[in-house]
Amino acid sequence: MNEKKVFIKDIKAGDKITGIFLVTEKNLAFSQKGNPYLNLRIRDKTGEMDGRVWDNAIEINGNFKKSDMIRIEARAVSYRDSIQLSIFDCRTVDICQVNPADFSPASQYDIEEMFLSLMNIVNTIENRFLRLLLNNIFGDTELMKIFKHVPAAKGFHHAYIGGLLEHTLSVARLLIKCADHYEKIDRDLLLTGGILHDIGKTCELSYSSIIEYTDEGRLVGHIVLGVELLDRRLFEIEDFPDELALKLRHILLSHHGVLEFGSPKRPKIIEALLVNFADDLDAKVNAFQEFMKESDGESSWTPFHRLMERYIYKGLQPSTEPQTELKKKL
Repeated sequence: MNEKKVFIKDIKAGDKITGIFLVTEKNLAFSQKGNPYLNLRIRDKTGEMDGRVWDNAIEINGNFKKSDMIRIEARAVSYRDSIQLSIFDCRTVDICQVNPADFSPASQYDIEEMFLSLMNIVNTIENRFLRLLLNNIFGDTELMKIFKHVPAAKGFHHAYIGGLLEHTLSVARLLIKCADHYEKIDRDLLLTGGILHDIGKTCELSYSSIIEYTDEGRLVGHIVLGVELLDRRLFEIEDFPDELALKLRHILLSHHGVLEFGSPKRPKIIEALLVNFADDLDAKVNAFQEFMKESDGESSWTPFHRLMERYIYKGLQPSTEPQTELKKKL
């Protein structure tokens, strides 16, 4: 097995790189003069990085495809406040010859501990029908294998192994605070809706090598897939109250808040409104934090975040000058 010796987080401008990485994006482009070049996005468990092949781009393009493991020879260069690779050559590597754990970023938190914390919250639900529902879903061993490990999104937030579990637990904890803060909240309905709001992502995303949408994910989407899963489980519980089932469906259908973000309905009960805002808050905080973490360079600002359409302020960066030199200047 090839030992991975070079990780993205350790790469600095000027470094000469020979290492193995996973290809997450790949496209052949042409300069204004008509010269071909290859754009790559590569990944390991420590992060992602852009790369460019300027010479022999068409020939090298045929050496591998997206989702392949490749051995790269390159030079790290600074470009627009970030580091990217100027690649000389790259070849495929047999996936059996590498450790997959080196190439899949994962939650910083222990998966089993997060799952136990989530189950402890489930155990606080007093409504017997909602407890039955949650025990039915979270007692499904095969479904939970996926739930524990699937990312929460392809790229925007919690886009790593264990991301959905981490996001769900965080949303549930936010909702507990909301239930304590506001009056006349149905706590059990609120928490159940929050815990199940993204359950459809167990069918929407695959993560065997790179994070991709399944056919169901592209054609149907996690909101509808989640409601379908919910309906199947509701059918198994005798005498489940109709109005309670209706409110749960509404929370799942409206949790993206507005029609343009994929929700067929906007929140029309207060519990749905709270789930929508807790979901959005947790996703955006994680997106901020991960983007700041991935941003290299000495600038106090990140590069432009395309999805959020803004630069993010990281704060003043520690000086790299020796303390004695600083004192001389002062």
